[in-house]
Amino acid sequence: MQLENQTGAVEFHLLGLSEDPELQPVLSGLFLTMYLVTVLGNLLIILAVGSDPRLHTPMYFFLSNLSFTDICFISTTVPKMLVNVQTHSKAISYSGCLSQLCSVLAFAGLENFLLAAMAYDRYVAICHPLWYMVIMNPHRCILLTLFSVTISLMDALLHGLMALQLSFCADLDLPNFFCELDQVIKLACSDTLVNNILMYVVTSLLGGIPLIGIFFSYIQIVSSVLRTSSAGGKYKAFSTCGSHLSVVSLFYGTAFGVYISSAVTESTRKTAVASVMYTVVPQMLNPFIYSLRNRDMKAALRKLVRTSLFM
Repeated sequence: MQLENQTGAVEFHLLGLSEDPELQPVLSGLFLTMYLVTVLGNLLIILAVGSDPRLHTPMYFFLSNLSFTDICFISTTVPKMLVNVQTHSKAISYSGCLSQLCSVLAFAGLENFLLAAMAYDRYVAICHPLWYMVIMNPHRCILLTLFSVTISLMDALLHGLMALQLSFCADLDLPNFFCELDQVIKLACSDTLVNNILMYVVTSLLGGIPLIGIFFSYIQIVSSVLRTSSAGGKYKAFSTCGSHLSVVSLFYGTAFGVYISSAVTESTRKTAVASVMYTVVPQMLNPFIYSLRNRDMKAALRKLVRTSLFM
């Protein structure tokens, strides 16, 4: 089979979630609604944290960064899908596909590390409350965020550079609504052994280490709370962790669901549908989880809305 020049006119085709023409308007309306809800919800979180001095704490600093990451994450996939549906096109350029691939990896990795940083913040707040403001000082919070950004960008750049070495054949149909690393690798005609090894090793390390850190933090939190004699103290401790634990469960649960789905089913269409569960759904639900379960956040949002209405 003749190899295409990878720097030439290589073009991928995103097959999307369905090829049924009657479903396209429905999918377009559904994803547009989810996108707008996600952007608006996370933007409100960022504005509420920035406008209310009571929320200028490490926990809400990480939350505002998570909201910004969620906006960027969903913006790397859904807008291109909406454009393709409206233009009745499935094409995405070679450079556009690699850019999207790297962006998805970067923002998924950043969300992963931010969730771990938030778990560490809750661990310090509950297990070492007297040292909380000393340990979680602004300098350390910024360093944790910069570390998360740096590692995520390096991971995305590494996989992007390795993907640049691949050559592709004539059949460049991707059974998804965005360019996903493993699916791009499967389309290559050149040897992909190094790419596959790198993908599994790096993903296991960068996904496993933060997850282990989250587990360790919550083991320490539960142990500390159980030693507390006050029922009110236990409720307050668990309530401060409830929102974060819900977000962690949603993010990792959907990600593992996609992995299991791709492993046990041969249907690429079902895998594409499952991909929605970790690239769209968690980002849309995160603002609701934090705003509905947090009295300070609800108060800040009400204040923000009142201020906006009477300006």
